[in-house]
Amino acid sequence: MQRIRRSCVSLRSINGKRRVREFRKMSVILAALALLPGASLPRTGPLPQAKPEAVTEAPAAPQPEKKPEIEEAPGPRPEAAPKQKPETPPASEVPTPQPKPGEAPATQPSGKDELPPTPPEDQVPSKPEEQTLEEQHLAIEPESDAHHAECTKELQSLGVVFRETPRIDDGNGCGIDKPIIVSEALPGIKLKPEATLRCPAALALARWMKGSVIPAASAALPESGGITAINQASAYICRLRNSVEAGKISEHARGNAIDIASFSFEKGEDIAVRSRREDSTLTGAFQRTVSAAGCLYFTTVLDPESDAAHETHFHLDVIERKGGFRYCH
Repeated sequence: MQRIRRSCVSLRSINGKRRVREFRKMSVILAALALLPGASLPRTGPLPQAKPEAVTEAPAAPQPEKKPEIEEAPGPRPEAAPKQKPETPPASEVPTPQPKPGEAPATQPSGKDELPPTPPEDQVPSKPEEQTLEEQHLAIEPESDAHHAECTKELQSLGVVFRETPRIDDGNGCGIDKPIIVSEALPGIKLKPEATLRCPAALALARWMKGSVIPAASAALPESGGITAINQASAYICRLRNSVEAGKISEHARGNAIDIASFSFEKGEDIAVRSRREDSTLTGAFQRTVSAAGCLYFTTVLDPESDAAHETHFHLDVIERKGGFRYCH
């Protein structure tokens, strides 16, 4: 009986605890229900997102080939965007300055860039190619005493026969500051007729004869013997190039040039300078050889193959050009 009573007591205790837990749950539910009337849903809710589609990557557009940059001369860097100028008030609102008593009225700007007046056509300077010798107002080139002395000493060592002559001044830039008259280009080789030249031209002639002309003649024309004379067609003379009326001054007018017409030998006839481009003989080879070798000593060499003005002679001169440039045809 006692066991039965104890079991009843324990059952009552368990049932009491269950009722307490159920009562607490009911209390929480009732409290939540009491708060529901004051709560409300938001007017707008999150919109459903569209299902992303599979993205297909488009092929990249071909880029144009990038050109290499061209190096330019350094200059000022470009400025930023130009600043806006303040608006200029109308001309009617700009006060005109009044001259003071005794002063001349100020000249009003015209609003346009003022250009200098165009000179009359007869006062516009022309190019040297269009000017006569008188219009070019040239001067004789001065020569250094030291350089001239060194040059004449070299002529003497080569055996060139020459003599000094007074300064030549024919006006308009024609003349030679320190001229010499050459009668023999090398010992035993006369220059016919005597030639008035600047010393540098005479020195180039002697070196050309010794280094190229005499050896070429010995190789090509041994049966003719040695060269006895150089027959020149022109040395110093006051004129323009090709003896025209207008144009650049000739190097002949400065004593820098000589024209060679022919060579005389101990035996046989003279060898004249003429067109020998198609001449397959040793005489033709001799002329072509000495013409080509001339550029080793002169800065200008023109031969019968150059143009019609040089069909019968070599033109040789020692003009000085920028960078040591030489013209040989």
